Amino acid sequence: MGYDKSPLDDRRGSRSDGEDAYERDRRSRTTHRDDRKRDRSRDRSGNRKRYRRSRSPDDTRRRRSTSRDRSRHRGSEPRRRRSRDHDRHSDRGSYRHRARDDDRDNRDGSGKQIVKRSGPLPSQADSFAITQGEEPPKPKEKPNYGNTGALAAASNSVVQSDGSKIVLKYHEPPEARKASPKDQWKLFVFKGEDIIDTVPLSSRSCWLVGRELAVVDLPAEHPSISKQHAVIQFRYIEKRNEYGDKIGKVKPYLIDLESANGTMLNGKKVPESRYLELRDKDMIQFGQSTREYVLMLAPKD
Repeated sequence: MGYDKSPLDDRRGSRSDGEDAYERDRRSRTTHRDDRKRDRSRDRSGNRKRYRRSRSPDDTRRRRSTSRDRSRHRGSEPRRRRSRDHDRHSDRGSYRHRARDDDRDNRDGSGKQIVKRSGPLPSQADSFAITQGEEPPKPKEKPNYGNTGALAAASNSVVQSDGSKIVLKYHEPPEARKASPKDQWKLFVFKGEDIIDTVPLSSRSCWLVGRELAVVDLPAEHPSISKQHAVIQFRYIEKRNEYGDKIGKVKPYLIDLESANGTMLNGKKVPESRYLELRDKDMIQFGQSTREYVLMLAPKD
């Protein structure tokens, strides 16, 4: 007798075949996922190895040093804050203790304030004189070794026959020179239209004009003229030409010695204590005198 399959058996067989196919499909999916994960892990590991190989030892040292510095700074910040706070409190306390000690020192046992003096204490005699209402003796003057001008006055003074001294108001400057022999300067004295005197100026470097006959070189007897009125001085002056070379020459100059009635040059008053250069054919007048002093330079052959 043959064995006939029932429809229930057919259903069971079809279910088992479907389950087997499902299991196979699931296993294949899991294997594919595992393969992908493995590939990704391999790629990551390879990239890491490449990155590690590309790093230099200097980079690793720098990173380590920066991480250490950060950790140190993090740990040192609260310590610094604590130390600063402690220093502030200690300074405040020290200032308070010092102020208290100073107050204790400045006060005696009775509680009165002691006055401290910066200078030296007065002597017993001075303090005793002050208590009795007397003035303390003045300190002795220290010797003064400065220039008094007496030596200069003595050197510029002239002793007369009777023993009296006349102090000169003028002394020659360092640039004083005699006129060159080639330049013959002469001073012609006019009274009206007449020449009453001729003075050759090239023989000396300085000519003092005034009424003091004991010291002057060119006497003038008019009462409006001072005893030491003015000076005609020859001076050596250097100037530069258009090429920058120094050219020196001796020229006559006029200076008023702060006279009472002044000095006139070509009709204009001369400023006091200032040198004015004299030129050929200049006319000079002293005080209120009518005499005219004309300066002339002799022509060269």
